[in-house]
Amino acid sequence: MTIKEIVATIKAKQPEIKTVYFVGCGASMSDLFPAKYFLENNAKKLRASIYTANNFNYSTPVAVDNSSIVITCSLSGNTPETVAATKLAVEKGAHVISITINPESGLAKNSQYQIIHGFYESYGAKMEKPARALELACEILNEYEGYEHYDDLHDGLDKIFDLINTSAPLFRSTARKFAEENYNAPILYVMSSGATQYTAYGFSMFLMMEMQWLESSTFHTGEFFHGPFEMADEKAHYVLMMNDGPTRPLDARALTFLQRMNAKYTLIDAKDFGLSSHIKSTVVEYFNPLMIGGLTRLLGEEIAIKREHPLTMRRYMWKLEY
Repeated sequence: MTIKEIVATIKAKQPEIKTVYFVGCGASMSDLFPAKYFLENNAKKLRASIYTANNFNYSTPVAVDNSSIVITCSLSGNTPETVAATKLAVEKGAHVISITINPESGLAKNSQYQIIHGFYESYGAKMEKPARALELACEILNEYEGYEHYDDLHDGLDKIFDLINTSAPLFRSTARKFAEENYNAPILYVMSSGATQYTAYGFSMFLMMEMQWLESSTFHTGEFFHGPFEMADEKAHYVLMMNDGPTRPLDARALTFLQRMNAKYTLIDAKDFGLSSHIKSTVVEYFNPLMIGGLTRLLGEEIAIKREHPLTMRRYMWKLEY
């Protein structure tokens, strides 16, 4: 079934949906955030929440029932906590949609509806997961409330993967410079705003801490001046993900302060790659995490080469029971 068909089928069964829950772990939860942010910003009646899977399992919202859509996400489709959340949501009577690359996975087999995406084919493909979640959120909103920029968002979805793939080679030199400057950084601070907030979180938590064993911290640029800016000096290392759209002033203010304090920083600016030249201004903010997220993979690749530490290397994951 297409995403449009999935939502239409749910609407036929349940004319009124009150709540949409996004559930995942780690990078997959981060990939769901742009969709949750979109729905939260544009829905007048629908409520949207995001949960890490075991929080959903152990402290389940009482509103999970047949008036809920639960969207669970796992790249492999076999993350135990997320499979458990999928089963739980079905037991509660919710309409459960899974997003994964694996149609034979536990996630897919235990959900009522499945969205299967790509990942390994290109840098653009690595953003199919958040893109499909965003498309799903748009379809839910349009079906239940109507969405005036529906066509603009779909036009953006048609363009974004090619734009990421075109931009990646242009970003390679910045990625190599990032690796040279940060391969032995004592700690790397990562920040962004808006729909890209969890892209910063994901880069810090997973590409740096999980895959490179590098100390890293992340925060919203709107929170930078409410504590974290005290760490900014010429010895501090930052990654700033700058959005194209309404939250750009928050990112620009942080950039100005980093420059003022002579901090070391790597800037990933969506405007540098022509995002607003291809995506309508009505929806451009929801494509920042796709554009920037696709490019951050190059930062990970280059620092892994510099540190001789492959992105697949782990100490505990896949090796210990925990």
